[in-house]
Order: sequence, then C-alpha cells, then structure tokens
Amino acid sequence: MTTHRNGTRGKVKHLLGAARDEAPLRLSDIDCSYTHGVHRHHALEELASSQERLLELQTRLFAEGTRSLLIVLQGMDTGGKDGTVNHVISHFNPGGFTITNFKVPTAEEARHGFLWRIRRALPKSGHVAIFNRSHYEDVLITRVKNLVPSDVIERRYAEINAFESELIEKGTTVVKICLHISFEEQRVRLLERLDDPAKRWKFSTHDLIERGHWDEYQVAYELAITRCSPKVPWYVVPANEKWFRDWAVTQIVSEALEEIDPQYPTPVLNVKALRAQLQPVG
Repeated sequence: MTTHRNGTRGKVKHLLGAARDEAPLRLSDIDCSYTHGVHRHHALEELASSQERLLELQTRLFAEGTRSLLIVLQGMDTGGKDGTVNHVISHFNPGGFTITNFKVPTAEEARHGFLWRIRRALPKSGHVAIFNRSHYEDVLITRVKNLVPSDVIERRYAEINAFESELIEKGTTVVKICLHISFEEQRVRLLERLDDPAKRWKFSTHDLIERGHWDEYQVAYELAITRCSPKVPWYVVPANEKWFRDWAVTQIVSEALEEIDPQYPTPVLNVKALRAQLQPVG
C-alpha cells in the first residue's frame, strides 16, 4: 500500500501483501501493526473529511443506476469486520446499500451450490453491497475443518475466479479486503470482550475453539488469497491498529468509487417551461 508520510491520501491500488499463483502469500511476512508511515492524527482528520466524499460518490452511483460495488470483508474472529462497517461504511445512504453477514448455511442454502446464497445477496444496479464474511468461507472453514474433500476445495477456487470475472463483466466492481490481525492481538480483544459487560455478549466459547486452529486458518487464507487473485486482487490490511484499519479501508473504498467514476444522468428537460409551471400563482 503506497501512502504519504504526512497522512494525505495516497494510491492504495498497490496491493499490500497480495499474491498471485507465481508469488504465494505468507501472512507471517506482514506486520499486523505496520501503519506504512501514516500518522494517527492525520488519518483521523482524513477519515472525517472522506465521509462526505464517500456519500457523494455513492449518491452518484445510485443516480447513474447502471453499475454497482461489492465489498468483501474477511478476517479472523475479532479482526474488526463489524468495526469496519460501523466506522467506515455506515456513512453510506442506507437506501443504496446492503450488508449481508454470511453465517453457517441454512438447510435450504445447503441444498444448493455454495454460490447460490451469494448470488441472492449481490448488489442491484446503482447499489453498494457489503459481505461480512462471504463465499470465501467455503474455501476457508471448509478446508480447516475438512468439511468437504480437497478436490472440491480446488474446484471452488476456479469457480470463485469465474464468478468474480462474471461480476466484473456485468458491471460490478469487486473489492476484497482481508483484515489481518496477530494471534496476540486476538487474545487481547477476546479478553476485552470478557472484561467489558457491554461487550461480553459478543464472546463465545466457539471463538476459543476456532483460535485453536489459528495456524490452519493462516494457511487457508494464504491459499485463498493466492489462488483467487487473477481478476480481483486482494487488499491485506494490517488491522492491529484500528485507526489505521479504518483509514486504509476508507481509502480503498474511496478509490474504487473514484475509478468507477459514476455520473449523474442528464435527463432531457425543458427547464424553462418547467420553471414557469412552478411560478407562484397570481
């Protein structure tokens, strides 16, 4: 990720830690606390000023009504997916975006292919959709827990690549973000949940079970990011520092919308005649 030391917005198109088949990713090589020279106070100032711009771009996307944006958020438990939605994406107009949290498939969902429920949640034209977890769960937890044979996982990598290519061809920009925290930071955040009565409801003993598979999940993420980057590369965002996480995701989403560059439609209107009809009577 390329940034400026004074905190001003830089191009984040250069992927942070992303990998392709010829250069496999190693998450252990990425410092989860690294902030790339961005200073906290500048990042917070920029976050505040970026919110209005995000809303403007989303409004233009909605008004144009022909293209859409899909934001995929992945990460380990306590990685900050909910926090990212609350601090960054919640500034969108709710009339033009949806958030879907993909949990364990329901009985109906399990009767279909793994992309069936994903397709049902895709953004409509003009809309933004956020996936809090996504189709990648079907090559992550399924690999770690051996829920399906390895050859099925291999086929799914190809299916995901074909699916994302299809989305691009139909006018959907896909942004994939992996929030990368350390094993120690997860321990700290789980303890915070236990110690804070207001957060205790978030704690689940299941989190500790999943934590026991940390290394296996790291490998599964490395494989998914490496194998599923041909058309839609990943952003791996160091997420130990929450302020940097929020700043980075804001810049990524902003730049995606800037590249879409949605335009307000230009309807053919007889403005003079219409204005005349709106003049005061008498």
